[in-house]
Amino acid sequence: MMLLIRRAEETLQKLFIDGQVPGFLHLSIGQEAVAAAISRCLGPQDTVSSNHRGHGHTLAKGVALEGFFAEILGRATGLCRGRGGSMHVADLKIGMLGANGIVAAGLPITTGSALALKLQGEGHIAVVYFGDGALAEGVVHECFNIAKLWSLPVLFVCENNGWSEFSPTERQMATGLRQLATAWGITYAEVDGNDAQAVHDVAEAAIGAMRINPHPSILECRTTRVRGHYEGDKQDYRPEGEVAEMAARDPLAIARRYLEDDGVTQSWFAELAELVDAQVSAALEAALAAPHPVPADILADVYTISGGRNG
Repeated sequence: MMLLIRRAEETLQKLFIDGQVPGFLHLSIGQEAVAAAISRCLGPQDTVSSNHRGHGHTLAKGVALEGFFAEILGRATGLCRGRGGSMHVADLKIGMLGANGIVAAGLPITTGSALALKLQGEGHIAVVYFGDGALAEGVVHECFNIAKLWSLPVLFVCENNGWSEFSPTERQMATGLRQLATAWGITYAEVDGNDAQAVHDVAEAAIGAMRINPHPSILECRTTRVRGHYEGDKQDYRPEGEVAEMAARDPLAIARRYLEDDGVTQSWFAELAELVDAQVSAALEAALAAPHPVPADILADVYTISGGRNG
């Protein structure tokens, strides 16, 4: 899954350079381990909300690869019929509630989903991914509060890559997530977000406990944002040498070392890469061949409320 996310985003990067992706593009290269590992602990009835850097979360939840590419390319066969684009990919059939271009906007959606899941009483949970740059948003604290008050089964996953858009996180927040979790009385864990096995083990324990006894939990994953805030970002604000040091923290390289130590052969890695490349190529080819949305359908699924003073 990590390799699929990486190849899909590398493909999107090329498409963006060629002018085929409308709007902005925010890549999660370097953060793949978080989504891949946590999603291994989820079932189809569990729900997920994401943020503007949400391709990995979306793919890891299991959306169709062809529909994913078609959506970002603005085609009619996209998961949202080409209307959402990169920052608003969703597929409610599998519990992917959507990515969101508004900082921290996924938290109230997920908190509401967690309430619904708790009322259903079937042991399902809700997961929301957000960045450390969202911690200063008031809605984050509102959601922490209501989730704790009502013992909602929501896993708050902070992908802490150290950057709040173009500024170091320590320049944006006077405190940290551990301290906030303590203040709200919410279970907290911190993990190396580039180590897929470590993320999986911590998430599995937290989610298992939440299924038995509904309650909120916070998981802070220390990870690495390899690309800029958006594609085209010059990244001239990064300290000299930071980018060169990132290779050692590449989650794919870390996972590969673990597998090699366990005796996995080089041929297996080659076969896996070939399989993933074929999947991405086939999905992209189908998406590029898909039609654009019909302008006459622009108002489909747009709702209005009649009545009241304005008629």
